[in-house]
Amino acid sequence: MEKYDVVVIGGGPGGYVAAIKAAHLGAKVALIEKEKLGGTCLNWGCIPTKALVKSASLWREIQHAEEYGFQVNEAIVNYSKVIERKDQVVATLVAGIEGLMKKNKITVISGIAKLAQLGKIAIDKQDGVTEEILAEKIIIATGSAPARLPIPGLDNPEVLNSDSALALTRIPESLLVIGGGVIGMEFASIFSAFGTKVTVVEMMPAILPMVDDELIRRFRPMLKKEGIDILTSAKVKEVKKESNSFKTVIETAKGDVEVITNDVLVAAGRVPVTVGIEVEGLGLEMEGRAIKVNEKMETNLPDVYAIGDVVGGAMLAHVASFEGIVAAENAMGHSSNMDYRVVPSCIFCHPEIASVGVTESEAKEQGIDFVVSKFPFTANGKALAIGEAAGTVKLIAEKATGIIIGGHIMGPHATDLIAEVGLAIKARLTGHQVAETIHAHPTLAETVMEAAHGLVDKPLHLA
Repeated sequence: MEKYDVVVIGGGPGGYVAAIKAAHLGAKVALIEKEKLGGTCLNWGCIPTKALVKSASLWREIQHAEEYGFQVNEAIVNYSKVIERKDQVVATLVAGIEGLMKKNKITVISGIAKLAQLGKIAIDKQDGVTEEILAEKIIIATGSAPARLPIPGLDNPEVLNSDSALALTRIPESLLVIGGGVIGMEFASIFSAFGTKVTVVEMMPAILPMVDDELIRRFRPMLKKEGIDILTSAKVKEVKKESNSFKTVIETAKGDVEVITNDVLVAAGRVPVTVGIEVEGLGLEMEGRAIKVNEKMETNLPDVYAIGDVVGGAMLAHVASFEGIVAAENAMGHSSNMDYRVVPSCIFCHPEIASVGVTESEAKEQGIDFVVSKFPFTANGKALAIGEAAGTVKLIAEKATGIIIGGHIMGPHATDLIAEVGLAIKARLTGHQVAETIHAHPTLAETVMEAAHGLVDKPLHLA
């Protein structure tokens, strides 16, 4: 029976990064994955949706080609080719991870892991053979699955979830999206760009509840302009399949309404998955459906760690990867702690939205004496040149110290620009320090610099 220093269960962005880090620290590592390396993020989430976002963005630009001096006749969408490109991108990245596993001498075992006793893992392989291995340290990274809502009619196999929506080779004529969170709004934006009539239903008073309130107020009219209808404080009561369409009954403040669409997509978040982990038998401590861990990603069981979506919290790939590094370092005798103070959140809709640190409402709730500065993309040369001037940069800083504690961006490449704000918060930089840093011209990053000037005095290029 083969013995390993570290065995990682799950090959998603948390698991495979943990395996690589442990290998870098000299461990003999095995990684067990039941499906494909890269997990949900690479195969059914982050990467394939971003490939579709690019196609959707390009199609939007083609619709406005004349504004840039081009005449495009009879442009059509070949959605099968769009999906083909998405699959190629995913396949390329999966192959890259496989190469990393070989390069780092990590043993990859394909199958379903079963953890029933400490130090020993059984793997049920696809050929029916069960293999057993020994492990000094175990890192559980079993991920999550789409949440299932107890709504009549959602068990219809034709109802889409975030996985099956990516496999569609046709563009829905009309689509009802259940859930106004990140997943729901990204799919709404993608399909709307291709001409789908989209309606989003959200139970909460606002979509994207993690985003700064002011940005959402600015975002809602843009969605309407895109042809996306939003129903908030609304509850789906029933979904009925009728011929070639779905009739969805929705409870609103003004009474029940019926929405007829060709397709329905459930995008109501994800839930942790612990399949194969004998939770009760091991005595593994849980928090609801998530595995409970401390700041070192340790569970209550000796030499057992857990990371990623299975521990709940922010179900983000970059969080899982960071947790994987912390777990691997601790498994190899180092002392590392997770720091969740600076976790960027990125939403790839149109326009993009990104946030890091506290929102304005959170600062008020925490009793922080703060100042706010905003700078619009309409006053940025690069944004105007590329024809994407909708949106704004908003920075929040402590009034007494000037230290930046929050940043919220809606606009072109917001998901890239937010990294600078995250670094500023992590390094406890002041608005003055960011403002006095020379930013290249003409770039979108100048909007962050201008907003930083506003924390000190006034933005330079704003009347």
